[in-house]
Amino acid sequence: MINNDKGVIQIRQAVEEKLARLEWAGNINEDTLAQIPYEISPGPMATWRCCVYKEREIVRWRIRLASGQDGSPEKPGDNIIQVIDPACEECPLSAYTVTDNCRLCIGKACQSNCRFGAISMTETRSHIDPNKCRECGKCAEACPYGAIAHLIRPCQKACPVKAITYDEYGRCRIDSAKCIRCGMCLHSCPFGAIASKAYILPIIRAIKAGREVIAMCAPATEGQFGKDITMASVRAALKELGFADMVEVGLGGDMTAAWESAEWSQARREGRKLTTSCCPAFINMLRRHFPDQYKDNMSEVVSPMCAVSRYLKAVHPGCVTVFIGPCMAKKSESQEMGIEGNADYVMSYGEFSALLKSRDIELKPVEDEYQEASIWGKGFATSGGVAGAVMECMQERGEDTSDIKLRKCRNGKECYTALMLLKARRLPEDFVEGMVCEGGCVGGPGKRHTEMEIKNARQELLGQADKRKVLSNLQNYPMDKFSMLRNGKMEEVSLEVKESSGAKE
Repeated sequence: MINNDKGVIQIRQAVEEKLARLEWAGNINEDTLAQIPYEISPGPMATWRCCVYKEREIVRWRIRLASGQDGSPEKPGDNIIQVIDPACEECPLSAYTVTDNCRLCIGKACQSNCRFGAISMTETRSHIDPNKCRECGKCAEACPYGAIAHLIRPCQKACPVKAITYDEYGRCRIDSAKCIRCGMCLHSCPFGAIASKAYILPIIRAIKAGREVIAMCAPATEGQFGKDITMASVRAALKELGFADMVEVGLGGDMTAAWESAEWSQARREGRKLTTSCCPAFINMLRRHFPDQYKDNMSEVVSPMCAVSRYLKAVHPGCVTVFIGPCMAKKSESQEMGIEGNADYVMSYGEFSALLKSRDIELKPVEDEYQEASIWGKGFATSGGVAGAVMECMQERGEDTSDIKLRKCRNGKECYTALMLLKARRLPEDFVEGMVCEGGCVGGPGKRHTEMEIKNARQELLGQADKRKVLSNLQNYPMDKFSMLRNGKMEEVSLEVKESSGAKE
């Protein structure tokens, strides 16, 4: 099991595929859009909600989101991740509830420990008044039978920064000022009440207009579609779709590692602690929750996605760059962060699959070999991969890294804890690698299989890669034609490979 929203994914992809087919045919208009809800929920009986009217209204919200618009026809949003209001109303409102295990005991420990008068006794069990309950949990702790359950809504439980609350009707509300756009809430909701904007339609329009549209596939791509689907397979399918070409973003991993390693070396000499800059959800966590650390401790180097996009725009002026990966926060990096030269659009693997279906194209094994990234750049997809690549670059330059202390954060909770320690000046490590998704990008909300399936397929595919060095690989690219820094300034770093004088085990 990947997540708990298999049925939701099918509905979402059906909407995206229908929209894409209409766009390819040049047939998107008010009448054709109005027909989609009836095609997905034909009636007369409902298939996935209480009635066809609700199903069709949910589809209408999904159509707007899949078209890159706000889901609500009335309230403009300021987040790429939005709540589908008509889909959000099935979760229990009470955080604490009494189960059948209640024995209605004489001691009434639950009632005695409640300071708010929220607990009363009925004929069969105790009862918690949700209007009086303050969710302190004392009743659950006191019950000798463990009869009081703490019910946390799955979306709220998944959020690492407590950005999710509820309105007076019990509908989910996302605090945009707190939200880090990680997308963990999207697939946690069993009713599919949270979704993100999609940009399939402008991508199709750019292809149809004859623009040079170049895809950039995340390092996490290898393994997402099985052991037989290589980067070359994905590249072939994208060209069949009408893309001019595809470049693996693992190459951008090499670029980021080369520049970030130079930055680490400088910070090490100055005794300054640094965080990585690749995970946009981690960057949003820094920006929104730790602004001082964002200013003082974050790497100034751009992400691999941005690096490849700037490279492509430098050598292919006027091209349109499209990132494809498992990350929802990359949409935020592309559309909200205002970083010049970054990807024009971002697609999830699900949206990519819908796009393939809209042209009746399948991913197939191919004989062609394709590799532009080192194994270190490819490793950016997993926890520890960024730090490993940075350390590799330092060692390739001959720097002794044996005394460097690293903190590798492999989920949102670990990232938040590390930043709290950094803020309190109690962080013992020199550098922090922050990845909000469990296990790294491969565990992102857009992943296609279970973590174990992806891991096994990746191991086989990465085993076929050659062992080129990071720095020597970059000597084949015009690194002097674009900036690797967020502020756009040009800064050269050495790409000369020397013998390492020490490594950290």
